[in-house]
Amino acid sequence: MSLAPHPVNPGVPPAPALAREAAQSADVARLQIERCAGRFAELGARLRQNPPRFVVTCARGSSDHAVSYGKYLIETTLGRAVASVGPSVASVYQTPHLDLKDSLFIAVSQSGRSPDLLRLTERAKEAGALVVGFVNTEDSPLMRMCDVGIPLCAGPEQSVAATKSYLLSGLAFLQLVAHWSGEAQLHEAVRRLPEALEAARELDWGPTLSRLTDARSIYVLGRGSGLGAALEIALKLKETCRLHAEAFSTAEVIHGPLALVGPGFPVIALGQEDNSAESTRTVVRRFVELGAEVHSALAVPGALPLPSISGAHPAIVPLCHVQSFYMAVHRLAVARQLDPDVPVHLRKVTETV
Repeated sequence: MSLAPHPVNPGVPPAPALAREAAQSADVARLQIERCAGRFAELGARLRQNPPRFVVTCARGSSDHAVSYGKYLIETTLGRAVASVGPSVASVYQTPHLDLKDSLFIAVSQSGRSPDLLRLTERAKEAGALVVGFVNTEDSPLMRMCDVGIPLCAGPEQSVAATKSYLLSGLAFLQLVAHWSGEAQLHEAVRRLPEALEAARELDWGPTLSRLTDARSIYVLGRGSGLGAALEIALKLKETCRLHAEAFSTAEVIHGPLALVGPGFPVIALGQEDNSAESTRTVVRRFVELGAEVHSALAVPGALPLPSISGAHPAIVPLCHVQSFYMAVHRLAVARQLDPDVPVHLRKVTETV
């Protein structure tokens, strides 16, 4: 399998690392499926034999957005409550007694080196949790600490803004839930994800994002398994484009943030054809009525359509939305006279206490 950059048109400047790395997502997704299916099968059998009382997650940044995606998969498919515990509970507040007995603890990280994640993971082991790690750096301290360590297989990322490691963290959750639940449709979704990412890679979100060249704020909306995608897109708009972007659930946005919306206010509304679709359409219609410029993945009269793949399982649609976004966001950054690979004030590995 080659991870060489995909061909570019002659005379067109080479894409930045962010786009080149994002373009590799389908290939590395195949690699994760090939390398890790056995580990996920063993973990799934273990969880069926000894079901955890609940699930606890530990992550920051893009990894935590992938956790949001996984949370909805676990809760809606397996009926197990999922809670995110702030690493500072262990690292800053040094809470002595965390009752995690008989729980599943999932730590997600690109580097596997942040001190606060390591401290909370250590505390989770002491508290009796089964500790699972989805980690990109295979020789990291976090990987060695886990009872079950599963590599993301995303490969190196040079761009400060993570891309393929986010998508492969999502795939890791999809594989976990497929093997834990045994649902044939989810196994099929895993199998089809690489080709779906390839299709999403070719969809052009450039016209949508080009309308944000002079924007000062934007809302990115999602619900259910799509909320993590909204969070990730909003973060990347902040990181690479210095654009104030806020992500909201379509349920939460009408409880207060709607007050800021008026004519021309830009909105990206994600959506997938599951139980959340109709309520998402209702909210999008409300934004259209207020005069907002809404780009919607779901068809709604008055909203501008976001290019989306058709016929995919709803569980993988949010990952495909992010893939399409990744392939275009660097153009918006350049239009705003920024280097998408080197966001101001940021560095690739962020270690927090």
